[in-house]
Amino acid sequence: MGGRVSAILSSLTVRGRCLVAAGGALLLAGILLGERALVQIALFVLALPVISAVVILRQRFSVTSRRTVTPARVPRGEDADVLLELTNTDLRTGGLWVLSEGLPPELGTGPRFVVERLAGGATAGLRYRVHGARRGRHTLGPLRLRLVDPFGLVLRSTAGSDTLPLVVVPRVRPLGPGGPGGGSGGTGEGARRAIAVHGEDDVSTREYRHGDDLRKVHWRATARTGELMVRLEERPWRSQATVLLDTRARAHLVAPRRPGAALPAGPPGDDAPPSDSLEWLVEAAASIGSVLARRGAVLRVTTDAGDLTPGIGRLGMSPEELLDQLAGVATSSASSLSPAIGRACRVAGDGPLVCLLGAIGPDEAVELVRARSGPATDVAVLVDLGSWADGDSTRGRRAVSAVSRAELSRQLDQAAELLRAAGWQVAVARADSTVDDVWRALSRPGGLGGTTLRMPA
Repeated sequence: MGGRVSAILSSLTVRGRCLVAAGGALLLAGILLGERALVQIALFVLALPVISAVVILRQRFSVTSRRTVTPARVPRGEDADVLLELTNTDLRTGGLWVLSEGLPPELGTGPRFVVERLAGGATAGLRYRVHGARRGRHTLGPLRLRLVDPFGLVLRSTAGSDTLPLVVVPRVRPLGPGGPGGGSGGTGEGARRAIAVHGEDDVSTREYRHGDDLRKVHWRATARTGELMVRLEERPWRSQATVLLDTRARAHLVAPRRPGAALPAGPPGDDAPPSDSLEWLVEAAASIGSVLARRGAVLRVTTDAGDLTPGIGRLGMSPEELLDQLAGVATSSASSLSPAIGRACRVAGDGPLVCLLGAIGPDEAVELVRARSGPATDVAVLVDLGSWADGDSTRGRRAVSAVSRAELSRQLDQAAELLRAAGWQVAVARADSTVDDVWRALSRPGGLGGTTLRMPA
């Protein structure tokens, strides 16, 4: 009995509690004054929320929900449409249901719906929109259902367990036909090249095997060796490119995760500029990596926290895999970039290396120069951290002193000079720079792009 009373009291809304308080006051006044009419009114007032609570608590329901998100992967700064299908799996008609969808703050405020008397076996389609304000892996749901009586006196709430993941990927900015190497990149020309044959005497041959095509017999080598020899097939050579992404927390000014925070001053015309230097570099990795992968290069991406792994059975990452992996990239606690440099240089081999770096000093630049001695032209994009520090007052971060900004600028200049002197292509990214600005700044003959492939020694 005590459990039922406590369940009734806990299910009362503010309006219901006020009505019970008013009924109790009327009952007390009627008893003290000896007014029978007041006692009758008080009993009616007290009975109304109790009867509503009993009806609501005894109500049984069975519902299922299913969500469909369009598009399935949302670029940061864009919207996605969600279709929530609610099905009454019970044979009885439902009552007055108030539904609320659970959403993380990065996607906006959770929507609310009112569904009244949904027939048994019927389905109601509810639509709402989410805004991908911050890159990452988010969860839609669970759905919370509330039963309300017609007078709004009693509320019964229950939550489901069904959720749906939503991935907010970094934006892929449109890049021009230039970039490192200046190739068009649209046809994939040069992505696959055969090993050149410069003369009849330079043809690679091997002994004839049963089943070989007789049209491939190399008669001059056969006459010279006295054994039947055939020409080797020209072996395709596939270009590769490696991206090193610096995610160290100490190398960036990371904006706080606050809903409704002011946007930084980004490039003109950009309604959703990157919130901090790390987000800018992740967006650059997505844009540049997608271009390289579409040009036919075997793309590999590594960070100071580890490698981004492609799908099973694949050598490199596709543009879709790249975006999915970059969606979960966050700052790391690594203090040194040395392990990441060594790992990226081993993976890159003789292919080009694209380094997207936060705040680095001359020591790290020297380490990059010493670690790279391959034939390819390497690329470095250095973040001007001082340009992001200029907007600290509007983004809720601690202000950066003038001395610190001067030191950051000095180290940036020294690192850029050392890399350029070693033959690297270097561009500096500011808070008001677009990825395409940096891409065009890196354009010069003899760079990246896969149009020229060199054989390893």
